[in-house]
Amino acid sequence: MAASKIAITIEKKTLAKLDRLVRERVFPNRSRAIQQALEEKLKKLEKDRLTLECEKLDPQEETKLAEEGFALEEDQWPEY
Repeated sequence: MAASKIAITIEKKTLAKLDRLVRERVFPNRSRAIQQALEEKLKKLEKDRLTLECEKLDPQEETKLAEEGFALEEDQWPEY
C-alpha cells in the first residue's frame, strides 16, 4: 500500500493518550494508531450515509417493486 506523509495538529491531552497506547503496545507507533482511527471513522461515516439513504426508501414501495420482479421472473426460476 502506498503511503503519504502528512502533518497534523493534535491537542496535548489527546497526544498524551495516544502515546500511552503506544507505550502499552496497543499500537506499534503513532502513525499506525492515527491511520487505524481514521480508517474506522471513515467506515462509520460511510455506514451512516448508507443508513440515511436507506431511511429515505418507502418500505411499501420497495415491497411492491420486489414482488413485481418476482412475478415477472417466476417461470424462469429453476426448480429445487
